Amino acid sequence: MSSRSVLISGGGIAGATLAYWLARHGLRVTVVERAATARSSGSPVDVRGPAFQVARDMGVLDRIREATTGARAMTFVDDSGRATARMGLAQADISRQVELPRGDLAAILYEACRDDTEFLFDDSVVGLAQDADGVDITFERAGDRRFDLVIGADGLHSNVRRLVFGPESRFVRGMGLYAATTPADPSLEHDPQRVVMYNTPGKAVAVSPARTGALAFFVFRSRTVPGFDHRDMAQHKRLLSAAYANAGWRVPELLKRARACDELYFDAVSQVRLDRWWDGRVALLGDAASCISLFGDGSSLAMAGARTLAQEVAADSGDLSAALARYEAAHRRLVMPKQRFAGLASRWLVPATRYGIRLRNLTVRK
Repeated sequence: MSSRSVLISGGGIAGATLAYWLARHGLRVTVVERAATARSSGSPVDVRGPAFQVARDMGVLDRIREATTGARAMTFVDDSGRATARMGLAQADISRQVELPRGDLAAILYEACRDDTEFLFDDSVVGLAQDADGVDITFERAGDRRFDLVIGADGLHSNVRRLVFGPESRFVRGMGLYAATTPADPSLEHDPQRVVMYNTPGKAVAVSPARTGALAFFVFRSRTVPGFDHRDMAQHKRLLSAAYANAGWRVPELLKRARACDELYFDAVSQVRLDRWWDGRVALLGDAASCISLFGDGSSLAMAGARTLAQEVAADSGDLSAALARYEAAHRRLVMPKQRFAGLASRWLVPATRYGIRLRNLTVRK
């Protein structure tokens, strides 16, 4: 059984963590990643809960702590930059929780698994056909290959999910929000230990510290945008500019940087809901299976789910379906409460009215 081959589509947090644990269990692992290199940017994410122990067992916890954003508190401000409320952040105690840029976490996990994993960068899965004994894969660039198991860890817009389970319109549920992140101008003055957030009704903008400078974060309420394309950066910059055209505080300078930047991330804030996360010899992991939303514990759950999946696959004694079913049953117990909480978190972070902003500030004011 140790000679089994596994293809993981997606080399981000979920895919790299899974690759590490599968290789440790003696399986032959290949990761195909659409990006040309390991990812190096992204908004802050948390490593906490079960992911904290996963990181410790992988031997990467110290590196994760070294990459912390340093954020210890959050301040809410008005148009003039006057503080209206303050609150401490849980990651102030790095013995239990660490916040770090998504790209830094992905890079740390990639380095942990790369020596025992084959990586195919700048490539993707374009065809998939499975039978009782394996899965035939057609790559966009590499030659056709066959694997014993295929895992879709390729995010909200999963290509593997589309090929096996159907179009994403069946599973992806927008939450009426769009979000963007981008590195702020290096000259931007910011508090290296404090997130600063500005709200107007239905909109939020934040500046968050990071080791390499500040990150700008935008999220706003909107009806579904007709013809939205998550890969069309020109469209994203137009939507962002229109949404924040009359915003105060430091938003104009942050927008100027976002319009000029090539590292802009922009997408609809969404959840993924499927009745089942596996079909035959293909399974889904992380956001591809159960995207919580921008406001959940997606990265931590991806790491926890990856180890659970690897353990069940490694323990498979001939009944792969049973192994995948055990993985799903165990991990759904962690995911479902977080998905239910996401709507409340979005209303807290992006109140729709001025009254909602005032009420939120009153509940956190210190």
